[in-house]
Amino acid sequence: MPTIGFPLATCADQTISKLAAATGSDALARLDGATLLCERAMLGGMRIPGRTSAGGGCRLFDAVGDTIALNLTRPADRELLPALFETDDLDTDDDEAVAALIARSDAAGLVVRGRSMGLAIAAEHETVVFPAGACVELVAGTRAIASSQHVPRVLDLSALWAGPLAAHLLWLAGADVVKVESRTRPDAMRKGDNPFYALLNQGKASVVLDLRDTSDRQALLSLIAASDIVIESARPRALEQLGIDAAQLVCQTPGLVWVTITGHGAVGDAANWIGFGDDCGVSGGLSAALRAAGGRTGFVGDAIADPLTGMSAALVAWEAWRLRQGGRFGLAMSRVVARCLAQARDQDPSALEISLKAWSAAVGERFPTVERRATGALPSFGEDTRSYLAKIGTPLTALA
Repeated sequence: MPTIGFPLATCADQTISKLAAATGSDALARLDGATLLCERAMLGGMRIPGRTSAGGGCRLFDAVGDTIALNLTRPADRELLPALFETDDLDTDDDEAVAALIARSDAAGLVVRGRSMGLAIAAEHETVVFPAGACVELVAGTRAIASSQHVPRVLDLSALWAGPLAAHLLWLAGADVVKVESRTRPDAMRKGDNPFYALLNQGKASVVLDLRDTSDRQALLSLIAASDIVIESARPRALEQLGIDAAQLVCQTPGLVWVTITGHGAVGDAANWIGFGDDCGVSGGLSAALRAAGGRTGFVGDAIADPLTGMSAALVAWEAWRLRQGGRFGLAMSRVVARCLAQARDQDPSALEISLKAWSAAVGERFPTVERRATGALPSFGEDTRSYLAKIGTPLTALA
């Protein structure tokens, strides 16, 4: 399938072009949207998915009233299935038994119950609302500060794909990026010899902290205070457990740009719903659009909400930093997908339909081949912890 036919590639192209123009980065100017949408799948030898996602962790199931996407990537997810179906008589490893229970269950009820329990679940035909045509929520604002000449200092507190991609794009734009990980729960993408992890995290300094430790949490607050941009993908509950009040920190630090990436929203109940790239793509309307165009449902792309959101987050962060207008900006992955889909329909509905039909017809084929990008130096786990804490004047006893 030609790369030009990749669904929503035009939206991705436009976002990257805006970021390249705003930053003046030649490295970003050489990038295209299809590369960022396809490169993980290409590196992993993935195939165009049908009802099972390209990465294999999410499946589409028919329920009463709708089709749902259920992501069972984490081991703990399957432990929640008996509670989801309100039964003790279930082999949670038997996907056919799970499918049979879903087929007898109301789709809307499953989604509501599943989200309240912490499952990544979505309905094919749910409606995602985004205000005034945008996918960004301003959660907290602060006054602007005078312009400065230094390159932005970016603190990457995120994991997996969307947040690390945003920080990676800012690094390509010339930013000084520090990746902070928990000593006990490092980024899960590190597992094994993962070329995609190396690609997204090359060039970032590596700082490791024990976020359960009081002195290490203070070190994290010092790193935040020394940053221009913070990128994180934690739910409010997780930040609260660490004693971090993002809105308060933003208000106390004029000019600080804080980007929060979530599955479904930055405020209210939706802020605590779990969402990953595949199920958020479904929630954003892509599987419904695929069914309407090609006659059958399926997953579009490889966890497509992740790269689309990563690009959007980088653009939001850079523009806010450039204007020195601080604030906490929330990006919900399902809303980013819904916005891109609406944009594609507005700009060229026939091209969108053609690309979706081609995608539907190509199930089982390899992902489009895109240019393989070079990977530079990747620091070892925690390699830069002492040097960065020393740079901001934090006592090294925090690491004792």
